[in-house]
Amino acid sequence: MATSVTIVIAYMAMSVYAQQGAEQQEAARMAYYGTMQMDYAHYMLIAMASIVTLFFIWKTALRFTFHLRHLYAQANENQRYFARNDYHMALLKRYLVDAPLFRTRHNREFQLFHAVNLGSLPNRFQAICLAGLIAMNVSLCVLNIPFSDRKSYPELLRNRTGTLAVTNLIPMVILVGRNNPLIPLLGLSFDTWNFFHRWIARIAALEGIAHMLTFVVAEVKQSGWAALAKAIQGHRQITTGLIIIVGFVSLVLTGASPLRHAFYETFLHVHILLVLMTFVTLWYHLQDMPQQKYLLATLVLWVAELAVRLIINVYRNLIGGKTTAKVEALPGDASRITLKLARPWTVRPGQHVYICIPSIGLWTFHPFSVAWSEKQQALTDEKGLVMTQQDVVSTQTETISLLVRRRTGFTDRLYKHASKGIDGQAHLSAFVEGPYGEIHNLDSYGTVVLFAGGVGITHHIPFIRHLARGYADGVVAARRVTLIWTIKSPEHLEWVRPWMNTILQMDRRREILRIMLFITRPRSTNEIRSPSSTIEMFSGRPNIQTVLDKEIEQQIGAMGVMVCGSGALSDDVRHACRQRQVSSNIDYIEESFSW
Repeated sequence: MATSVTIVIAYMAMSVYAQQGAEQQEAARMAYYGTMQMDYAHYMLIAMASIVTLFFIWKTALRFTFHLRHLYAQANENQRYFARNDYHMALLKRYLVDAPLFRTRHNREFQLFHAVNLGSLPNRFQAICLAGLIAMNVSLCVLNIPFSDRKSYPELLRNRTGTLAVTNLIPMVILVGRNNPLIPLLGLSFDTWNFFHRWIARIAALEGIAHMLTFVVAEVKQSGWAALAKAIQGHRQITTGLIIIVGFVSLVLTGASPLRHAFYETFLHVHILLVLMTFVTLWYHLQDMPQQKYLLATLVLWVAELAVRLIINVYRNLIGGKTTAKVEALPGDASRITLKLARPWTVRPGQHVYICIPSIGLWTFHPFSVAWSEKQQALTDEKGLVMTQQDVVSTQTETISLLVRRRTGFTDRLYKHASKGIDGQAHLSAFVEGPYGEIHNLDSYGTVVLFAGGVGITHHIPFIRHLARGYADGVVAARRVTLIWTIKSPEHLEWVRPWMNTILQMDRRREILRIMLFITRPRSTNEIRSPSSTIEMFSGRPNIQTVLDKEIEQQIGAMGVMVCGSGALSDDVRHACRQRQVSSNIDYIEESFSW
């Protein structure tokens, strides 16, 4: 009897120890997977940083090469060596760097209706990077998940997808900032980074949905729908999780191209409110979890970028003066905005600014390319009343000018307001933020060809002035600059007349600059008159390939081809450049801005 009791007690003790051992093993296993998911989040950030570093090294090597070419070519009329292209580099540019995803279409948008578009296709380089980004996220979500263990894998998959979704918020916030440090470091435009920002947001949203679905499926299998509905009530993590998913999905849906373009100002305000709601709720959802540090880093980066912008805006627009805007209504549904800056700042070719005119667009900022900048002499009286000539002090006031095409929303209201003013002008208070951009340098090219469509001319004018002045001073390699500008009507010439008159009067301008104007809808043939051999006017649209081939025949040194205009024009110029990149040293440069 005693022996039987002893055996039973020993068996029970062994069972308890076995159960405790199994529980400890399970706890250790889950801790191991918890550490693993945090490691994978770190690996993803390290992989992204490594790609950025490699691309930075590549761009630095190219910049060094361009700098050496610039130093040699600026004092050399014969730049024949640089006109020849390296065969392998030509193939890289033709089939990867400058290539559209499929045949020729990249920047031309797919339109559902006249005012509703579905966005555009990425180029081949963007598509490859995006495919790698998606593949990395999918791999890290499922790597080392024991799918054969049907009891534990839902929880592990849930934790992994949730962790990666939060981790993706860090690059997502960095890429959307106007002060994104990667823009000057890598020489990629805000438009490119905005593309990746949207896709990282979509990936994070899908990972968040997967995080929620794995929890729901596991709960339903274990306890049924009734138990799930009961668990949701009053459960902080489940409630906040549902709010976060709604926020993520709403951000992705409202950020779709048709809605974003049709109702930009509404989209902007709703987008910011949704981000605030989602981030605050996510903070409570991650309470006492290690993933909260990723959200903290995201919030710090976002708030820091906003704080820097706010401080700079206050300093430049309110302290020591006030920024004002003179708006002129021009023929052809365009407005010319001349901003008188409260404080002077330097604008370089290719840069853009964001402007806010509260009386027209409340507190929304809108981006526009800087077409012109100059310093003006202003007479002021330091003593309050001018008594003698000695009392008058000359000061310099800097102005920058923008050209804005009338469309919908802000630009439409701005044009109507100016057209109702005296002489079609209006003087308004404004805020200006920037300048941003300046990622393209044309100083090392012996031949520069600029294609512009409509208001796209604003991006090219500063480059033309810079190259013409640099040629006269002997500090640029450019020996031939050709502008091809396509407009609908001759009245559009009024948009840039004062700036072009200044350029045409510059020293030695005739030796370097040639202008070709193409009028697509002339009212009569009498309007098509070429004023000189360096300024020619044509009827209709240009044959891009023919124009480019003529420039190649007279090419001096390396050729830089820059385009700013409609998506169709950009795609045509891209195609023409790719056709000749193997036989000639041509760099294709596209300026586009989407939001």
